[in-house]
Amino acid sequence: MTDSAPTNGEERDPDIELFVKAGSDGESIGNCPFSQRLFMILWLKGVVFNVTTVDLKRKPADLHNLAPGTHPPFLTFNGEVKTDVNKIEEFLEETLAPPRYPRLAAKHRESNSAGIDVFSRFSAYIKNTKQQDNAALQKGLTKALKKLDDYLNTPLPEEIDANSREEERVSKRMFLDGDEFTLADCNLLPKLHVVKIVAKKYRNYEISSDMSGIWRYLKNAYARDEFTNTCAADKETELAYADVAKRLSK
Repeated sequence: MTDSAPTNGEERDPDIELFVKAGSDGESIGNCPFSQRLFMILWLKGVVFNVTTVDLKRKPADLHNLAPGTHPPFLTFNGEVKTDVNKIEEFLEETLAPPRYPRLAAKHRESNSAGIDVFSRFSAYIKNTKQQDNAALQKGLTKALKKLDDYLNTPLPEEIDANSREEERVSKRMFLDGDEFTLADCNLLPKLHVVKIVAKKYRNYEISSDMSGIWRYLKNAYARDEFTNTCAADKETELAYADVAKRLSK
């Protein structure tokens, strides 16, 4: 099929199917922050779309033909296969545009890079097997989380009242860039959720209760269907890391 994307003037939604990683039962949503990122974007755009979970152990032949050598997530947009997550995000933001669909790009450039190294620090920490390296890697993760917490607690320019006499103010915003989800949240939140669950399960590491910005952020996210209904079950997330999170040896 070579249908072109509909113009904004047309009333019909484009034909979109999102393929995401399946859970251990082969049907439910599996642990994949990249799948969840695209799932959230499509939901927030308010577009009609279908979701298909792909069992990586038994990848159906028709899917293999559709996107050979590709692991989910990927999507079809009016029959055209798109496979690169970053490019898909750009394409959806450009194609599903106002006035019909909301713009999701963050207003503040810093929101896009906030928490950028949290997941890589977490990965290094959780994959480490050497007891002697554990403390340093844990410290690295804590430092990355603290930096994110600082960003979430620092008021955005629009939150600062020039006439206020108060010197120190803490941001009250709900998400990275304000009180609405943006593309920055779709990228960071699924990863932050994985960090919270997996670090606790396999390293007994918890995000410090002092990090009020992060906890406010997570609480607000868990109150939104666009996040909770696109999340894998906690057990799936733990299961996904069962082989990755090796035991620490002396």
